[in-house]
Amino acid sequence: MSAITGNKGEWSEIYAFLRLLAVGKIYAADEQLNRIESIFFPIIKVIREEVQGAKYEYYTGATVKVYIGENPIMELPSSVFAAEASRVYSRIVNQGSRKGAFAVEETEAFMNGIHLHKLKAPSGDKTDISMQTRDVNTGYEQVVGFSIKSELGHSPTLLNAGKTTNFIYRVEGFPKSLISRINSIDTQTKILDRIATIKANGGRFVFCNLENEIFAENLVMIDSQMAVVVAEMLVAYYSGSAKYCTELLKHVTEIDPLHRRPKFYEHKIKDLLCAVALGMKPATPWDGSDEATGGYIVVKTDGEILAYHLYNRDSFKGYLLNNTRFESAGTTRHEYAKLYEDNGEVYIKLNLQIRFN
Repeated sequence: MSAITGNKGEWSEIYAFLRLLAVGKIYAADEQLNRIESIFFPIIKVIREEVQGAKYEYYTGATVKVYIGENPIMELPSSVFAAEASRVYSRIVNQGSRKGAFAVEETEAFMNGIHLHKLKAPSGDKTDISMQTRDVNTGYEQVVGFSIKSELGHSPTLLNAGKTTNFIYRVEGFPKSLISRINSIDTQTKILDRIATIKANGGRFVFCNLENEIFAENLVMIDSQMAVVVAEMLVAYYSGSAKYCTELLKHVTEIDPLHRRPKFYEHKIKDLLCAVALGMKPATPWDGSDEATGGYIVVKTDGEILAYHLYNRDSFKGYLLNNTRFESAGTTRHEYAKLYEDNGEVYIKLNLQIRFN
């Protein structure tokens, strides 16, 4: 059998799995990713189903008891899980700036012993780990899914680019004779340079629609004018004015394209980021529900694991706004940033991708 290998983010999920079983609870985080000492969630069990129909349940306590269905199959001291978590964390950190997949042989042997054979159990949605937690105030227990993001590896994307995330603009006031010249710009900063040259020659960007109708409908679920807000942010980003979501929020608030109160834009952008984080995908019809029904778990650089439970959604939204940025993806692959004509008008597509800082 070949060794289990994965990148830092993938091994971070195993680290979180082992660490949470060892400590048996998870603290909530504020908007700045600091622990809120007064808010925590006891973990009753962690649930893992790598193969359909074979659901393993890991109960926390002084010992971790492993069940399949109603049948107990093994029991180990929680200190063993803590030691293995520390081993994985050390290996991730010791990778330094190296990228790519690596193995943790000792932990792989331990994983096999507790019936973990993959770094990531397939879920088909945003859920990376499923747990039964207890509300300490009400005593209510529920099984919820969390998405895991790690600060230990390369900054993960929040919204992945695709042709589905292209926004289409009509370029007004721009001479058609310069289309070939613009499209031939192939510098290292070609998108910025193309946009700057279009503007320098009188071009104005007027948002028309999205390339993908499903993504357009998904944005309408957040707000009927959500696409207009994002479109203005994209033009600002590709013009070099700003890249962080906090900066782009300031920009769109100042230009006020919808003539709304300033807090409107902050509220809607937070809603968008939260929707993407918890379930909305550009190419899949979205009904407004959350796939990660518990929220987000963040593995910090020092190894601490904190949660943005959906009971504390406002802090989660603040965290997303303060920790994300726009990013440009490959222009050839996603077919954008080139001028083209359609029915005598000039158009251009700009692509949306959002990454954690």
